[in-house]
Amino acid sequence: MTRQTVTEIRPQVRQYGELTSLEIELAKQSDSLLILPVGACEQHGDGLPVSTDSIRAEHVATAVAEELAGRAFVIPSIDYGVSPHHGNLPGTITLDPRTFVDIVTTVAGQLSDSGFTRILVITGHGGNMAALGVAQQVLLGTHPNLTFAYSPVSALATEATAILPRTEVSGHSGESETSQMLAIDDRLVDSPRLTAGATALDDLLPRARLSRTKSPASAVTFDQYSENGVLGDPRTATATAGDDILGEIVAKLVAYSREMLRL
Repeated sequence: MTRQTVTEIRPQVRQYGELTSLEIELAKQSDSLLILPVGACEQHGDGLPVSTDSIRAEHVATAVAEELAGRAFVIPSIDYGVSPHHGNLPGTITLDPRTFVDIVTTVAGQLSDSGFTRILVITGHGGNMAALGVAQQVLLGTHPNLTFAYSPVSALATEATAILPRTEVSGHSGESETSQMLAIDDRLVDSPRLTAGATALDDLLPRARLSRTKSPASAVTFDQYSENGVLGDPRTATATAGDDILGEIVAKLVAYSREMLRL
C-alpha cells in the first residue's frame, strides 16, 4: 500500500499535536520552527493559579505561531518546572533540575533526529532558565546541527514593564504577572484574594535581601520573602498593562523567530 501525501498543511492549525503525521512530514520539509512552551506548577500567592507560568508560556507561544502563519508550530508543553524554591508553599509540584534537563533534551533530541532543525523554548518560569542553559549545552554536544534557543516571557517586556507601577521589590506573582493573567483570562484570577507580599528591601531579612542581588547570585525559598510567596503588590495590576506587556513580548519573539527561519 502506497502512503498518502499532502501538499499543504491545513491553514488553521498552529498546534503540533493537531497535525497529522503527513502534515508533520511536510512541516519538516518546509523547515518549520517548533516552539516549546515550558512552565511550572507552583504557588502564585493567594489570587493566581498554580499554572500561571504554563498558561502565560502557552499563550505567548500560540500568539507567536499565529503571527508566523504556518511557518511555526507549538509542540505540547512541559507544565512542570524547576521550582524547589517554592516548595514550602501550597500547590507546588517541582521537577529535579536534572529531570527537567533530561525531558527537554529528550524531546528536542528526538525532534532533531526526526528532521526538525529549529526549536525555540519559551519559559514562563524564570526558575527554568539555568536548566535550559544546561540543556542547550547538552544539545550542542549531541545535536550540533540543531538551532536551539530559549527565552523567558516577562523579562522581554522592558519598555512596558518600565512604565508599570511597581514596588521596590517586585516579581513573582506581582504586578507584571498578574497583569498578564488579567489580560489572558481574568476569570483565572481570584482578584478579591490578591494581596501584597514583599515590597521593600528594608523589610526583608538579611539572607532574603542578599538574594535580590543579581550577581553574585544566591537563593532562598520564597516563604522567606513573604508569607504568601509574592514579590510586589498585584492589587495594582490591570488587563491593559498586561496587553502591553504581552504585546511587547510577542513582537520581540516574532522578530527573533523570523531570524531563526532565515537560517
